[in-house]
Amino acid sequence: MSNNHTNHLLLLLLATLFISTSGALGKFIDMPTPVIIWWRSILAMGLLYGFSRYKKISLKIKSKKNAIQVITSALFMAAHWVTYFYALKLSNVAIGMLSLFTFPIITALLEPLFTKIKFDPIYILLSVMVLFGMYILVPEFNMENTHAKGILFGLFSAFCYALRNILSKKLVVVHYNPTSIMFYQLFIITIILTPVLFFMDTSGIKTQYPYIILLATLTTAIGHTMLVNSLKHFTASTASIIGSVQPILGIIIAFLFLKEIPTWNTFFGGLIILSTVVIESIRSKKA
Repeated sequence: MSNNHTNHLLLLLLATLFISTSGALGKFIDMPTPVIIWWRSILAMGLLYGFSRYKKISLKIKSKKNAIQVITSALFMAAHWVTYFYALKLSNVAIGMLSLFTFPIITALLEPLFTKIKFDPIYILLSVMVLFGMYILVPEFNMENTHAKGILFGLFSAFCYALRNILSKKLVVVHYNPTSIMFYQLFIITIILTPVLFFMDTSGIKTQYPYIILLATLTTAIGHTMLVNSLKHFTASTASIIGSVQPILGIIIAFLFLKEIPTWNTFFGGLIILSTVVIESIRSKKA
């Protein structure tokens, strides 16, 4: 049992590494945010469709109720991606990713409302820790400050991401393959964002396509599908909090490739936020 837990945890951390590339790529790609998300979705959707055909994974939706859940989760996913990328462009990779990673605590607070999971009082302590970390991150919320705007976009993105993960877990529980869930989420995101191609500049794809392909394959098709798959073995709250190691990896990637150097405020605030990873990792193993 201990070995199984360790293997599942390592796979979740690998998924986290892949998803962590989203920060640097989202900041670096020089295209309008909705256009980036459209290309990200359609390319990843194509990859997952080919993979599902190869593995003979059923893409059939079993009921109208499940279809509504898939559509709703996709809408939350679209809102999460768009607002997250705006957060990155308004601030920097460190602040954008750390503000997004309030979502584990938001998940922990929301999950008992949607599932039979009992609320654990320790999440109150974790919530306080995250809020204190956010305060250190940007102690002055001046709306003329682009970093403050970036944090607000990041917080809304976190809320949407938490809801998407909770809904995705409900679908995994009723025995849907994670690949099929992710495929339909990407399919719906592609449809709802298609209109942006008619009034936003899309010419950047001529030079940005290598980075879009990397974002669509490694970050999205592989990373996010592995994340959804982890929900078979962890609660959405646990998977979310363990996955909070993403900002550390994202900041390292941004430093190596974008030369972004985090401030001391970012370092200390992030350290407090990400200490929840250690706490929840230990708790989940004991459970």
